[in-house]
Amino acid sequence: MPMRLRFAIHGHRNNRIFHLVAIDKRQRRDGKPAELLGIYNPNLKPDQNKKTIEWSVDRIRYWLHVGAVPSKSVVRLLELGHILMPGHPYEDQAALRGRAKNDFNSETTPPPAVEATPAPQTT
Repeated sequence: MPMRLRFAIHGHRNNRIFHLVAIDKRQRRDGKPAELLGIYNPNLKPDQNKKTIEWSVDRIRYWLHVGAVPSKSVVRLLELGHILMPGHPYEDQAALRGRAKNDFNSETTPPPAVEATPAPQTT
């Protein structure tokens, strides 16, 4: 079963709560997950006593080790929580291709040379 780590949306309109779940990638967004890994509540303010992110780090690392692929938004949060370190294999492949293409173009074509021509003299 190809597994994904992604968010399932819960809560009311304008007051969403996201559950971080391990789920088969062929199931719908809010389908029954294999495991609930954490909760992300973006609506709480930092000065409140409640945490905005609650997750099980051991279980997230287990699912990543088993081969579950996180979504882009999950990757961003895992980077902020220092669960994924720089150089992880889950970077956006399209962005990597674009970055590689830009690097290739900058290496092969030198910048155009600008020649200074003297201005015609008027008498």
